[in-house]
Amino acid sequence: MTVQELLERLNLLDENERIEAKRADEVGKSLLETVCAFANEPGLGGGWLLLGVTCEELALFPAYEVQGIGHPDKISADLASQAAGMFNRPLRLDIQTEVFGGKAVIAVFVPEAAPQDKPVYLKAQGLPRGAFRRIGSTDQHCTEDDLIALYQGRQYESFDAGLVPDGTFDDFSPEALADYRQSRRDANPDAEELRWSDEELLQALGGVRLNEQGTWQPTVAGLILFGKPVALRRTFPMTRVDYIRVPGREWVSDPERRFDSLELRDPLFRLIRRVQAAILDDLPKAFGLAEGDLQRKDSPIVPQRVIREAVVNALMHRNYRSHAPVQIIRYSNRLEIRNPGFSLKSPDHLGEPGSLPRNPKLAAALYDTRFAETKGSGVRVMREICEKAGLAPPLFESDRGQDQFVVRLFFHHFLGPGDLVWLARFKNLHLSEAEARALVVAREVGAIDNATWRDINKVDTLTASQSLKKLRGAGLLQQKGRGSATWYQPTGKMLGDNDGLPSNSGGLSSKLDGLSSNPQGLSSNPQGLSSNSDLLADPERRALFNELPGEIAAQVGAIGQRRPPEEVRELVVALCQHRDYRAEELALLLARNVETVRQNYLRPLLRAGRIRMTRPDVPNDPEQAYRAVGEWS
Repeated sequence: MTVQELLERLNLLDENERIEAKRADEVGKSLLETVCAFANEPGLGGGWLLLGVTCEELALFPAYEVQGIGHPDKISADLASQAAGMFNRPLRLDIQTEVFGGKAVIAVFVPEAAPQDKPVYLKAQGLPRGAFRRIGSTDQHCTEDDLIALYQGRQYESFDAGLVPDGTFDDFSPEALADYRQSRRDANPDAEELRWSDEELLQALGGVRLNEQGTWQPTVAGLILFGKPVALRRTFPMTRVDYIRVPGREWVSDPERRFDSLELRDPLFRLIRRVQAAILDDLPKAFGLAEGDLQRKDSPIVPQRVIREAVVNALMHRNYRSHAPVQIIRYSNRLEIRNPGFSLKSPDHLGEPGSLPRNPKLAAALYDTRFAETKGSGVRVMREICEKAGLAPPLFESDRGQDQFVVRLFFHHFLGPGDLVWLARFKNLHLSEAEARALVVAREVGAIDNATWRDINKVDTLTASQSLKKLRGAGLLQQKGRGSATWYQPTGKMLGDNDGLPSNSGGLSSKLDGLSSNPQGLSSNPQGLSSNSDLLADPERRALFNELPGEIAAQVGAIGQRRPPEEVRELVVALCQHRDYRAEELALLLARNVETVRQNYLRPLLRAGRIRMTRPDVPNDPEQAYRAVGEWS
């Protein structure tokens, strides 16, 4: 890509998993960490660095500008030499210098390393601290699971293939082995392994391995698949599933009435069936009467296939090193399935073909019995089935910090009559179907981000970003965070707090306190992030901003403090074409001092004849306002 193409993508998407902008006065630690992350990230195909570009931090909606590099040849040579010598394996970068707007800018492409060369790491720091992965727009230190995933390209041994130190053949349950045989027979009656003995079957599935003494000993996968409950409790005391029913929509909102819980611990195939049965027995039922039938049919409000996919994924991909249970929490409006172990697959690529199993032995056994496909199709299947059932789309969150993956399944039927009544409030905006779906999700969850938009509308990142910014420009969403941490919060205008639109006459409540997934429920984890969008916390400024057309609102949000006066004057003219503005109102919108607005913008525009006073006979009138020449005549 050229510098212009990279800059355009930055301003549309902000920094993302494939593009990073840096000031780059020198080749420092941060730059090398990004190079390392691009080289390591599986399936990314490498990434781009744009050097000599900065972000206008003071803008309401930050924009990237070319600052330039003083000595591009020196920076290029330093980067190439350090990439070749600072890592455990030399990296060859594609480095190009271009002149953009009269300033030198360097575009660097970092290719993805070959599987046998990973992990790439800084030699001075060693492993694991010197290795990085590209997660969203951030460079993150590799965890133990990350390193295992990278080493699997070298046939590195997974945790589920490891030996159980005190395991014996007495730990296996004959009933669990018979259960597997029956499941395998149902999937393929002619499977060759059905004729093998139990010991041969365990060897083939990786359930046992030869130890140092040359005898067969159970592996982690063997015990998880076929272990007796007593052996599972002894060896993996926290490897269980907790089904928790919480009254209401919040976690322990009433300390006097907390929750009811059920603990489940069994070999994997029986555990999957018991968990699925516990959920289905407890879910609300939907009434149905097919044409020609005489009897009604009650089915769970969330389709059974979706429940099975979510449960199987949680138990197949969970981190069995972690001493924590899988939690399934049933709220009044949703089901949350939380398993220890973040997704080894980037959250931006969930639902795309290809799987990165944390536990390949378990995954293989589940594949053989058709419990799982192991092709990365589970997320897509859940989305498609929820859409066919008319349900709100499932939401997925991968949290590396807490080493946790969460699936949220909502009981709410999507775009029902109540939703359509609520959306009618915005008919003057001529919302598309995709925008309507997104607004309903944002109201239900309390926030929305690019990944969620892609999930519910099946579009690419660029299209989702453009649509989100359109709704932001219309004053319905307020931007928070930056880069992969960018998310959008419903505004008062959207929720009906201060816009003068008709009140919500049906559908879901617009109160956010009853919703489960506050912004932390989204993959971006915005808690603790600051944003220049907080400038809209001033009620007077927010009111002025909300009345602007979308295109002008976007310009105001991006103007920042360091823009050339000519650009700001053009924006002042555009504002005064919209309506008459007093100097104080313009100062509030532009986040500038009133006297600065008068001296630098209004007076030059008056002299040029591009604007005029509404009360020219009383120049110092406190209510003096300005309008564009030729408008509002």
